[in-house]
Amino acid sequence: MSPAEQLTAMKARTEKFIGGEAILKRLEAGKTLRVKLGVDPTRPDLTFGHMVVLNKLRQFQDLGHQAVLIIGDYTTRIGDPTGRSDTRPVLTEAEIEFNAKTYLEQAYRILDPKKTEIRRNSEWFGQMTFLDALQLSRQMTVAQMLVRDDFAKRYAGETPISIVEFLYPLLQGHDSVMLKADLEIGGSDQLFNMMVGRDLQEQAGQAPQAVLGMPLLVGLDGEKKMSKSLGNYISFNHSPKDIFGKVMSVPDATMWVYYRLLLELSEDEIRDLQAQHPMEMKKQLATRLTDKFHGVSAGAKERAEFENVFSKGGVRSDMPEFAWAALAGGATEASIVDLLAATNLFPSKKEIRRLIEGGAVKIGDDKVSDPALKVAQPTGEIVIQAGKRTFVKVK
Repeated sequence: MSPAEQLTAMKARTEKFIGGEAILKRLEAGKTLRVKLGVDPTRPDLTFGHMVVLNKLRQFQDLGHQAVLIIGDYTTRIGDPTGRSDTRPVLTEAEIEFNAKTYLEQAYRILDPKKTEIRRNSEWFGQMTFLDALQLSRQMTVAQMLVRDDFAKRYAGETPISIVEFLYPLLQGHDSVMLKADLEIGGSDQLFNMMVGRDLQEQAGQAPQAVLGMPLLVGLDGEKKMSKSLGNYISFNHSPKDIFGKVMSVPDATMWVYYRLLLELSEDEIRDLQAQHPMEMKKQLATRLTDKFHGVSAGAKERAEFENVFSKGGVRSDMPEFAWAALAGGATEASIVDLLAATNLFPSKKEIRRLIEGGAVKIGDDKVSDPALKVAQPTGEIVIQAGKRTFVKVK
């Protein structure tokens, strides 16, 4: 692929690409690019939102460039303030290390491990003296920091901003200096931090990195950014049933965003698919994404289960089974809430009550409307459905 063709491929599906002309010159000179992506291990699971930037990093690997994945084990102790209206809680070193390990295992489902350079920014920040940190902080002003929208809003609203949060963009930018990055990939909400990297590289006498901002993936609600805190997410570690079912729940408009950003289809390919029935296209999307994380045939199996339950009025063939005694002990009856809570399939009794009050719980074909309902020990077996995707057999 020629340098110009590579540049065109790099720009595909991006929201912002700064420094493309310089990248083209480096490609024409035959340079292998060092492409940086940083992730802070704040939680154990990667979500499909991370897949957008990981897909782009994998593209650079396939083009023959060096992918550098930075695990922000040091910066996680501060917490990235991007998009926050408050200060992030601090994690322990043990929590950070656990999350970092799981991040790598999950990232390798997309990246080629043999072509990935893994770095931790504690390698250099852990060696910094306080004087080094002060010297770094001199490279930007408070006025420059307040250009950031989230900082500006918090300052105007008199919401506290810690000094250490001002340091975060400097630390992320310093990562680029230490790596001598040619290009940094990040979500479009990271543009400010990535531009700081360009400034710091120039001050260090390096050629400034190009900045590639990827669109933020909308969550299952079709409105807000995919986020664990909002509950509108799919994680790499979700079960086949959950991945398939959650994808099927997204609005039709969001489905095309997922085709574009997660499966990386071209606009022409998407237009061809849009001519077909939306439900069939959503099933195909759910099948392909389930296969991506659980292997070929996993998606087809979940599709068959989904169609059996939602199209034919059946139940899942792989539903969990529980003995009455395991759920209710020696009692001959138990409340529906206690019975479901004992399965450990639900986060709380409050969630079970919410499902009942919303008309989402059935025993057999009978809808349960009263959270206080007592269920008698069955002589044979009963099937309880809670929500769209959870079925429980009790006997």
